[in-house]
Amino acid sequence: MAVRIRMKPMGRKHRAYYRIVAIDGRQPNDGRVIEELGTYDPQVADNDKNVTLLPERVKYWQSVGAKSSHKVTVLLNKFLAKFEALAAAKAADAANKA
Repeated sequence: MAVRIRMKPMGRKHRAYYRIVAIDGRQPNDGRVIEELGTYDPQVADNDKNVTLLPERVKYWQSVGAKSSHKVTVLLNKFLAKFEALAAAKAADAANKA
């Protein structure tokens, strides 16, 4: 099974919304997904808030050989480091509180 990381279209007409998913490459764009990895909402005005990601799961799927689509690769290059830093900060906060 060739796993791909790509965007699954959601939303309605003239109000696009996408989920970033790990999916079998043979499935259609709106087919059954293996795992949801984040979201992309191009309608949000603030560019820092239009993407959400689960960086540890994205890294996992990339480590087992999942290829990402061109558009998702652009989003990952732009936002993955930011979400990794947020996850590290959360982990540090949790360690400090314990």
